[in-house]
Amino acid sequence: MRKRHIISFLFCCILASVSGQTLEQAKALFLKGEYAKAKPVFKKYVQSQPSSANYNYWYGVCCLKTDAPQEALPHLELAAKRKIQNAPLYMGESYNALYRFEDAVKSYEEYIDILNKKKLPTDEAEQLLAKAKNNARMLKGVEDVCIIDSFVVDKAHFLDTYKLNEESGKLFTYNDYFKQEGKNEGTVYETEIGNKVYYSERGKNNALNIVSKNKMLDKWGDSNPLSASINGNGNSNYPFVLTDGTTLYFANDGEASMGGYDIFVTRYNTDTDDYLTPENVGMPFNSPYNDYMYAIDEYNELGWFASDRYQPENKVCIYVFIPNASKRIYNYEATDPDLMLHLAQLHALKETWKDKGVVKEAKERLKAAINHQPRKEKAVDFEFVINNDSTYYSIDRFKSPEAKTLFLKYQQMSADYFQQTEKLNAQRQSYAEADKTERLKMAPAILDLEKRTQEMSQELDTLAINARNKEIMYIKKQ
Repeated sequence: MRKRHIISFLFCCILASVSGQTLEQAKALFLKGEYAKAKPVFKKYVQSQPSSANYNYWYGVCCLKTDAPQEALPHLELAAKRKIQNAPLYMGESYNALYRFEDAVKSYEEYIDILNKKKLPTDEAEQLLAKAKNNARMLKGVEDVCIIDSFVVDKAHFLDTYKLNEESGKLFTYNDYFKQEGKNEGTVYETEIGNKVYYSERGKNNALNIVSKNKMLDKWGDSNPLSASINGNGNSNYPFVLTDGTTLYFANDGEASMGGYDIFVTRYNTDTDDYLTPENVGMPFNSPYNDYMYAIDEYNELGWFASDRYQPENKVCIYVFIPNASKRIYNYEATDPDLMLHLAQLHALKETWKDKGVVKEAKERLKAAINHQPRKEKAVDFEFVINNDSTYYSIDRFKSPEAKTLFLKYQQMSADYFQQTEKLNAQRQSYAEADKTERLKMAPAILDLEKRTQEMSQELDTLAINARNKEIMYIKKQ
């Protein structure tokens, strides 16, 4: 027994010598949040004593905080089983980063139970639990969108990658537009004719707020903060306005985000002279990481957004996608769970490609935009894929009268489905902001509407398949 202790002592001495840091020094770094420096030391101690709850806990947290949640999980799970108090908290954070939202909910509930037993505050944990529950709901509404390309660039100059047609306005950093220096995280959106700007700057609460300015003749007016629904919670930044002048996209890192910045959309209501309650645009645009600077080039029919998911520090990935005319979500119940996660995470862009012809055309538009070439105009009413070789853009392309009738029904139901989906998103947002009593009243209606939208989604899939098959069979007979 004595020999074992001597060997263990000698091994620990060797570890300290190899790492250049003692265990106490690593713990001090851990407490200061310098996880990258502490991580190698804890890793060696875990390797020497794999069953140690503390070593696993410290190493697991270091992995999580250095963007390795998958590596962190087994160590945090062991620590939780050994009753390390904060282990379920970081387990929940790891599960959330891996899109395992239901597991995150269980971990946060376990952590809250521990805090309650010790009569400790639970407010922060309750917020994390609510966020995980909301993320789990959002996973059931992933938008069916085609992502055609992506670019990993330096975060400091990420706006240089956006190639928007001038008709969509212009994007600037705060410093470039206002000729400032220093650390100004804000961005500026200027309208096509340059008579109005939207930008973000720090307010009295030290949070980033979005404000606007109007230009009268050659003079800028005073800045006008946007409504409290936009600026009232967390930091609001990265504004972009569609050419309709009323639809505003922006990013916010408040309570309604999945984690970090999320992209939101709102519209200006001329009747109330105010903006509507912002809606989270959902996955795959948003993630447990930072997602922002959503912009639509309506002329080139291309969308852009930035995300630091899976990226090293100071890098960001710019995604380019084909904007949908109306929101369409994947059928959660009928989609393979692993594929659903991949689609939500943007694991592989090609998984979002349904029509190679459409992707090819979009890539040509992107290439032209990057090279500042005017695009070739093509008037279309819609895009409906018949097969790998044929896509219809107008109703007169249909040969089969029966297929045409089915498609017209499909179009009408698509509009109805979009309205119901928008209504459901609004109800979910209200539910997330409500107290427990109000949620109990709202839950039945939300569940009914969820069921109805799922049924409509399945009916739309069936109509599309039937219309497609009828058209193919008719053409074959000709």
